[in-house]
Amino acid sequence: MKQIAAAFVKAQKAFGPALKTNVNPAFKGSKYADLSACVEAVMDALNANGIALMQHSHEVDSGVTVETVFLHESGEVLSSGKLHVPASKQDAQGYGSAMTYARRYSLMAACGIAPEDDDGNAAVKAQADEESRVLQALRDASMLGTNALRMAYEKHTPPDSLWKPNQAMLKKAAAQADKATEGAPA
Repeated sequence: MKQIAAAFVKAQKAFGPALKTNVNPAFKGSKYADLSACVEAVMDALNANGIALMQHSHEVDSGVTVETVFLHESGEVLSSGKLHVPASKQDAQGYGSAMTYARRYSLMAACGIAPEDDDGNAAVKAQADEESRVLQALRDASMLGTNALRMAYEKHTPPDSLWKPNQAMLKKAAAQADKATEGAPA
């Protein structure tokens, strides 16, 4: 158990997010991470650390039971335990849906990953990048003086969440730039 535990920790550090890229029309178009997104999030990191992923199904009448198992190249095995999902319908489609659901959630639980909204993260990153760009423009302008800072503020109109924490510093830098240029030859 010692070798697989060490390898699993290394693999877990390299796991990616299970991106929500599929749309579920039954729930007002909400997005979800399908089984392939979950496997993709962990498979390369597991394999790079000598770990194979297996998912065993166990026979039950009311649905499906899945056990996610990790097999290390040393021969050590780590099991996540069994997860039972009832079938919504007692037909092939009901069992198939339950099997996919069980495999996905068993894998996410065993690996300690959670689905991540790729659109939401992209939007947050884009906003952070824009705020960083605006703040840098304000800093650059403050080095040129109060008038330059005022024009940059009007041009970029930074949100209060960006302006208020930086306002005093920017105004101080602008005042220092004004003072430095007062006695400078034109």
